[in-house]
Amino acid sequence: MTLTHPNTILLKVNGIEHRLNILPWVSLLDALREYLDLTGTKKGCDHGQCGACTVLCDGKRILSCMTLAVMKEGAQITTIEGIADGDSLHPLQRAFIEHDGFQCGYCTPGQICSAIGMIKEGKAKNRTDVKELMSGNLCRCGANVGIIDAIMEVIEGGNHE
Repeated sequence: MTLTHPNTILLKVNGIEHRLNILPWVSLLDALREYLDLTGTKKGCDHGQCGACTVLCDGKRILSCMTLAVMKEGAQITTIEGIADGDSLHPLQRAFIEHDGFQCGYCTPGQICSAIGMIKEGKAKNRTDVKELMSGNLCRCGANVGIIDAIMEVIEGGNHE
């Protein structure tokens, strides 16, 4: 018996179905980056501790580095590349720009995906809630104030599409 036999799976990413022939231990992060060339999702720590790899799976935020791709067969996965509506940026993307919610930008895709999922959860009512609920997404540059400001603008404005 060999453990190197690939599986064919169907991943629905950003509204497009992809059939991938992958090994069972390939993470969702690696499948997105290496098989689908969706490099917006970042590999930070590869241990689920920084949040750079956050994507949305059926509308909920998950750490793609800690998720096997085969586990998400048939699920609706949304990466940063699928957030905008054509040339129209998502309200969070616009707010990140307006509030300078990034410096180097490495954590930004994970921050935005995580914030969208957090807002959908409906638990964030104020800055303290947002800080706590976003604590799994680290910004090493110190743009946290701009990130929180951007998220609060979207929450308070009620424009979460």
